[in-house]
Amino acid sequence: MAMLLERRKDPARPAATLPPHVDSFEKRFQELKASIHQELVESLDLSKLAVGDQKNLENHVRRVADHVCKKRGEVLSQVDRERLQAGLIDEMFGLGPLEPLLADPTITDILVNDAHTVYIERRGRLELTNIVFADDAHLLRIIQRIVGRLGRRIDEVSPLVDARLPDGSRVNAIIPPLALDGPSISIRRFGSSPLQVPDLLSLGSVVPEMTEFLAAAIEARVGILISGGTGAGKTTLLNALSAYIPAEERLVTIEDSAELILKHRHRVRLETRPPNSEGTGEVTQRDLVRNALRMRPDRIIVGEVRGPEVWDMLQAMNTGHEGSLTTVHANSAADALSRLEMMVAMTGFNLPIHVVRQYIASGIKLIVQLARLRGGPRKVMQISEIAGIENGEFVLKEIFGFEQLNVTDDKRAVGEFYATGYRPLILGRIRSMGVSLPSAMFDERRIPDPSEAAGPSQPGPATAAAAG
Repeated sequence: MAMLLERRKDPARPAATLPPHVDSFEKRFQELKASIHQELVESLDLSKLAVGDQKNLENHVRRVADHVCKKRGEVLSQVDRERLQAGLIDEMFGLGPLEPLLADPTITDILVNDAHTVYIERRGRLELTNIVFADDAHLLRIIQRIVGRLGRRIDEVSPLVDARLPDGSRVNAIIPPLALDGPSISIRRFGSSPLQVPDLLSLGSVVPEMTEFLAAAIEARVGILISGGTGAGKTTLLNALSAYIPAEERLVTIEDSAELILKHRHRVRLETRPPNSEGTGEVTQRDLVRNALRMRPDRIIVGEVRGPEVWDMLQAMNTGHEGSLTTVHANSAADALSRLEMMVAMTGFNLPIHVVRQYIASGIKLIVQLARLRGGPRKVMQISEIAGIENGEFVLKEIFGFEQLNVTDDKRAVGEFYATGYRPLILGRIRSMGVSLPSAMFDERRIPDPSEAAGPSQPGPATAAAAG
């Protein structure tokens, strides 16, 4: 007797064993799909996969799926049967349940906590999806497919992987015994068309006074450190600001996982390499920074400083490579400087703290602090100048900032930008490079958030995937 796969509670599995958001029909549907997929793998002539005739293979998958359903007595509606066939094709040629998420350009993060809990971030807000995997083995199979395509391995011996997908997205996967609740994967997506300065202005992340000042500083070869928390938009801002680097200059970019999508033509991209299964062959950011100095760069851009490579970066900024840019994880400008000091200590050199601070203050002149506020908006919270060293301490002078004033009914932070009235010392250098800025730009005043004045602004599909 045929068994109807209907949208009802699964009597074989009490509802209490599933998270409240998981639909038991969806769970059983994924189990059916995973089971049929296994039969397909066992029955399919895998030699055909090398031919690349995907259309014929897809038709074969559909026929086998119908045959297996009939043999098992599974009765599906037309909609569910078509969905099953499409899902099996995704299992065979793609990334299973993740395929619809990867096809959505508005999704910037895919966060799989476990087989039954998948979150996404869209327009700065986290959303719980109805996507589920059949079980941990199903999720692990998809993870292994992802890392296998990248020439990497993940198993009990090597239970974590951090890598880059062909489209530039960053993927991190971790499995038991390190992940206690089962396999987990996080995918940070980067669009092929990253946000540019006009996009950041329309979204209210910055105001024209800020971008005009930063553009002048970059042209004048002023060293800039971009600071912020995870997902604050550091890489996005670095990408956008790179458009102000003169086209004739030679850039070398250095990253752990390549995320920067610079439009600059005269550039060389370098990426670190993790150790192999024998623990050898590692190439660190410090190795790449040292090598970059032999490549005749005008500027070096380090995607994110995390360790002892910061000392080599500072040396470069102090010896003919002014105007270099980098980012750091920190919650404030002062914290960013403290982190730099800590990273220098990681080099093992016993340097006096006043020497370290003098080196930092000589190489880096501006700190741009970013934050992702409640409800998702990303803002440049502060642009500060390192005005020097007094009594052994950094002198930080705020030039522009953002103040959160309230939260809207939909829990979205709103506020105003402002200029402090401070006129930075680097204005002399900017003028000497032939760049003029209006003096009134720095007058103390409040600057309305353009995105609030024009109403809530949403990034379009072409740019949303690059936000953050």
